[in-house]
Amino acid sequence: MLNFLARRVVQLIPTLFFVSILIFSLQQLLPGDPALVMAGEERDPEVIAQIRQQYRLDQPVPVQYVYWVKGVLSGDFGESLRNKVSVRELIAQKLPVTMQLASMAIIIAFLVGIPAGIISAVKKGTAWDYGANFFALWGISTPNFWLGIMLIFLFSIKLGWLPASGYVPLTENWRASLASTIMPAFVLGNAIAAILMRHTRSAMLQVLESDYVRTARAKGLSERSVILKHAMRNALTPVITLGALELGTLLSGAVLTEQIFSIPGFGKLIVDAVFNRDYAVVQGVVLTTATIYITLNLIADIAYVLVNPRLRA
Repeated sequence: MLNFLARRVVQLIPTLFFVSILIFSLQQLLPGDPALVMAGEERDPEVIAQIRQQYRLDQPVPVQYVYWVKGVLSGDFGESLRNKVSVRELIAQKLPVTMQLASMAIIIAFLVGIPAGIISAVKKGTAWDYGANFFALWGISTPNFWLGIMLIFLFSIKLGWLPASGYVPLTENWRASLASTIMPAFVLGNAIAAILMRHTRSAMLQVLESDYVRTARAKGLSERSVILKHAMRNALTPVITLGALELGTLLSGAVLTEQIFSIPGFGKLIVDAVFNRDYAVVQGVVLTTATIYITLNLIADIAYVLVNPRLRA
């Protein structure tokens, strides 16, 4: 197990290296000149020259990349060209918001999607199966922005149970924080739950037809034991992959949902940075997102081994 983990960690280093090259290279292809943006409307040539020298924009691209990587390795992602704030500070402010929202959304998705998929597979051809498939179709087909608006109209305007927008940090008031994030978390978790349900159902149907499940039933084990101890553990392998990828997508920022509920998360940060041509923020946020994706893949690989003993060999 330790050897496997060490090999996977070593593989992360070249992956992150090539990702950093890709991020920095694609950033250079974006239209516009950050020096002109920072210089303002007057665009004094002396000011522009000073900006280029200060941010090393007058250096060749490989030299700029080396300076950027040195800063990243020391925890310095640079400074926002727009508001003169450290990129690391911006990420530290926005990432916890998105992490809370994504965690709540993925918990909702797992609590709804996996049990629904298992029940649908076990009760194949019954009303339970049709109901679960209808839920999955509804979840996949419903646009997030429409569902968000409807939830605001019902629970905020009509019933007055939840705030319509805004965000309260957990450290300030955990009750108000949960109240401000439960609706956007449900909106995000709804679609993921539908996808998880379909994948869980498909995996369970395949596993239930396998020889070892028939053997377990022939030994006289209870149906509950067959489903939970033998079938479900093997069926969860593809679901773990999907869950890790969906969590990575959520952590990269849910732009529409954050805009609808006025959540100051990662999605809004990256959109504002792109529109403002704030290259340092874009690079820092994208690199952080890529690192999160790669880390989640590593966690998913470890979970494979824990869930499926056959992979430990």
